[in-house]
Amino acid sequence: MRRIATFLLASAVLGLLALIPLRPVLADGALADNTVKILAFGDSLTAGYGLSEADGFTVQLARALTKMGRKVQVINGGVSGDTTTGGLARLDWSLADQPQVMLLELGGNDMLRGLPPETVHANLQQIIDKARQAKITVLLIGMRAAPNLGADYQQQFDAVYPALAKADGVLFYPFMLEGAIGDPALMQGDGIHANAQGVAIIVQRILPSVLQALDQAQKPAG
Repeated sequence: MRRIATFLLASAVLGLLALIPLRPVLADGALADNTVKILAFGDSLTAGYGLSEADGFTVQLARALTKMGRKVQVINGGVSGDTTTGGLARLDWSLADQPQVMLLELGGNDMLRGLPPETVHANLQQIIDKARQAKITVLLIGMRAAPNLGADYQQQFDAVYPALAKADGVLFYPFMLEGAIGDPALMQGDGIHANAQGVAIIVQRILPSVLQALDQAQKPAG
């Protein structure tokens, strides 16, 4: 319970975090013709809050993919403090870079503010729909509710992500902070954001799902 309850203590902080603009992370210098653009579209967990740029999620992910011989450009589409409503509002602008893959990580701030799970579901559904209309492969990354919000809310919120993945047939990674949250050695002092070592573990855990998304995006049509 302690590992997730700390989420609620930082809700005010998350609402005040500065916006972080989209910035491309090149995995291997100049773009090649077969480079795949990955849009990491999320909140502070994606943006790299509290970390140097080199230690953030997008840079560590790009580095890991490069070591595997993948030609990618990872675009940091994280905005600290963002909700699913905010993400939906900026989606069209974010898609202007024409990514082939989207890592969709939103909803944690909705949960911290106790916003209705139905709103989270509806917003994420619209984001997924727009991405798929643009022929973008979506990897939906889940979040989990703090138990302090009550069993009913927790059950309804936690059910949003797997239900969307099943209904829409999109790739799904259940929990962004898997492998790091709850371990003080892997988390920043707020207990919400992973430190550089924690992000490295998160990247290694999510990497198979990202590779699956890349393979799906590069699969010939037909």
